[in-house]
Amino acid sequence: MSTDLNAFVTDAEIDPTDEGPLSGTTVAVKDNISTEGVRTTCGSAMLEDYVPPYDATVVERLKAAGATIVGKTNMDEFGMGTTTETSHFGPTRNPLDTDRVPGGSSGGSAAAVAGGEADLALGTDTGGSIRCPAAFCGVVGIKPTYGLVSRYGLVAYANSLEQIGPIAPTVEGAAGLLDVLAGPDERDATTHDEGAASDYAAAADGDVDGLTIGVPTELIEGAEEGVVETFWDAIADLEAQGAEYHEVSMPSVETAVAAYYVIAMSEASSNLARFDGVRYGVSGGYDGNWNESFAKARDEGFGPEVKRRILLGTYALSAGYHDKYYKQAQDARAWLKQDFDDALSDADVLASPTMPVTPFELGESLDDPLQMYLADANTVPVNLANVPAISVPAGETDGLPVGLQLIGPKFGEETIVRAASAVHD
Repeated sequence: MSTDLNAFVTDAEIDPTDEGPLSGTTVAVKDNISTEGVRTTCGSAMLEDYVPPYDATVVERLKAAGATIVGKTNMDEFGMGTTTETSHFGPTRNPLDTDRVPGGSSGGSAAAVAGGEADLALGTDTGGSIRCPAAFCGVVGIKPTYGLVSRYGLVAYANSLEQIGPIAPTVEGAAGLLDVLAGPDERDATTHDEGAASDYAAAADGDVDGLTIGVPTELIEGAEEGVVETFWDAIADLEAQGAEYHEVSMPSVETAVAAYYVIAMSEASSNLARFDGVRYGVSGGYDGNWNESFAKARDEGFGPEVKRRILLGTYALSAGYHDKYYKQAQDARAWLKQDFDDALSDADVLASPTMPVTPFELGESLDDPLQMYLADANTVPVNLANVPAISVPAGETDGLPVGLQLIGPKFGEETIVRAASAVHD
């Protein structure tokens, strides 16, 4: 295990099965994606010794494309966090400032790329978990349209929200990795044929002449001053290259964080029920009835943040409270999807700062989970609407990186890649 950044939970060398566009390229894989014969821990003591007997579809596609997988990267436990500090295996450090977090939950993947420990990486994005660490580490991350990339072999946290996506030093590199990953999979019924034949890498041509950009005002309010200044400098640069921008109001995004956490925690409480020390997870061999044995195994196997989300999700789904919380959250999600459709009917892409803040110092947010949840305000709306988004480095403030988020319509990856390549590469 690498210890300087703690980017990897498990070092490994998984050889390619064929020659292809990734021949000679090293790829790091987030530790919630199954790899045959190599442990997949999800950053949790619950799965510390779990070794999958099969590869995820994305891993099969990496190997067939000629990639060499160099290890499994550190992550917030079961993807629950914004800093990669809730991992059972300790926090990952940001390569740009080792006293700060790399973002989460794919912080190990972003740190591995930014620190030069892998050429490319796979992350997963449930509420911003690719884009946040990409922004904090000064690299590029893409959250694909829901259904563009197979989730077969991904250990589920919140099925209706999460996607596997690429992290790379450049827009063209991330787009090229997405070309390898995208496409239908008969083992994942949520995947689509649409987008499978696209050439995302070729779209990184930097041509934004005539592109229209909508800027949701609600995603600018509340951001740090230096982040806002860097964001507008990037928009001005795109304007100078021929793009046009206008401001747009999306009032539904103000409900997004609350709706997101109710839905994500509810799905997590259901998905993680299987980890009881008998079906999956560590078993303490406890005495007593099955209920007591399950409770002890889950108490020892899960960390505090996972327990918090399971309890809140179970409460939101419980009899008498389902309509009060879960149903309202789904209503808010429908409103938000409509707002995105309306905003994208008048713009090719939407733009905002990826994160309203610069990277936290290590330990800064752990005592205040609400602060950590609110930091996701600009990224979670994208997952609720199931549309694609990219985070691209836009500059720095006080020596720390700022990410620009570009959001497109469903299966509009080529457009966001093209716009992002005019900002960076």
